[in-house]
Amino acid sequence: MEVRYGMSAKIPYIWDYDIDEDKLKNILSGKLSIGHIDKKWAVIRLLEYAPYHEIIRLIGYRGIIEEWPHVRNHIRSQGRKRGFDFLVGWIRDKHPEKI
Repeated sequence: MEVRYGMSAKIPYIWDYDIDEDKLKNILSGKLSIGHIDKKWAVIRLLEYAPYHEIIRLIGYRGIIEEWPHVRNHIRSQGRKRGFDFLVGWIRDKHPEKI
């Protein structure tokens, strides 16, 4: 089941800011920043709190591979960190076509 958050819908993993999906996509693409809320912040928030299918939908495997070296040390959850370490290695080694 794919969940899409409309322009006015609150995104559950961005509970503390008034950011809808359109703004989030613009921030993730680097087209928009709002104070300290920039692409790096958005990628970290996504990787820390969003469900896997949302991460893939919004930044894809390529985005994970490209951003992981820049955000890895900012991810607090050791479980998520191990999971993305595994995913990045698995994609590079076993499924480079996804990049």
